[in-house]
Amino acid sequence: MDKYALFGHPVAHSKSPYIHKLFAEQTNQSLQYDAILSPLDAFSETVQTFFAHGGKGANVTLPFKEQAFGLVDECSSSAEMAGAVNTLIMKDNRLLGENTDGSGLVTDLIFNGIELKNSRVLVLGAGGAAKGALLPLLKKETALIHVANRTEKKALDLARQFSAYGQVSASGLVDVPHEPYDLIINASSASLAGEVPSIDSRLLNNRIVCYDMLYGREETAFNRWAKEHGSARQLDGLGMLVEQAALSFSLWRGVMPDTTRVRQALRDYLA
Repeated sequence: MDKYALFGHPVAHSKSPYIHKLFAEQTNQSLQYDAILSPLDAFSETVQTFFAHGGKGANVTLPFKEQAFGLVDECSSSAEMAGAVNTLIMKDNRLLGENTDGSGLVTDLIFNGIELKNSRVLVLGAGGAAKGALLPLLKKETALIHVANRTEKKALDLARQFSAYGQVSASGLVDVPHEPYDLIINASSASLAGEVPSIDSRLLNNRIVCYDMLYGREETAFNRWAKEHGSARQLDGLGMLVEQAALSFSLWRGVMPDTTRVRQALRDYLA
């Protein structure tokens, strides 16, 4: 049986083994997918051991995505721009790297009926999640992406890096221009602590869609705040999780699973 895994620290909470089990059942694929807790100081050794014992592919989650980028023999343009890898593929004794996070986000937005072409997008955060999202969003011909981060320099650096691909501006969180945004994406980790990025609530209105990359059994802190301040819709990152996993699965197995039923199954599982 072909072996796949997720590497992270922590990792026991991950729903990825459940998601890939559903994908395998749906597509009649015989495989084993495990969550592997990697020591913080031995990620490279843990991954190498897995592949030395016949592993075919793997996903990588926090805090190892940037380390995974440094391990691969070759990577995609998306992974190159993000400087991070979340999908590893062993092919012809070469370790290949891909980043499916941003494409998973875009697929989920489209699934939910969000029009990205000519849209004005505000991205909160300038870490790996934001970096992975920018190129796939820009490829959908957004009119503007504004990156806002607590440390303004990180946002400015990100804007410079991606400015060749479209209109990208940046500021600190408290200096976000009061412009008519269509979509606000929370790519920060604030919701993990039950907090909300410190942006002006007057940026929200009854036409704007708010999207939190995080998800949980309950509404995230960001989405709760967005609803309280009148945003039109609030979406969480459960669909993004399923879509990025489906892209990884298709890279490994050559077949794209139907994500609609898996989305609902995961939502029911969480409930």
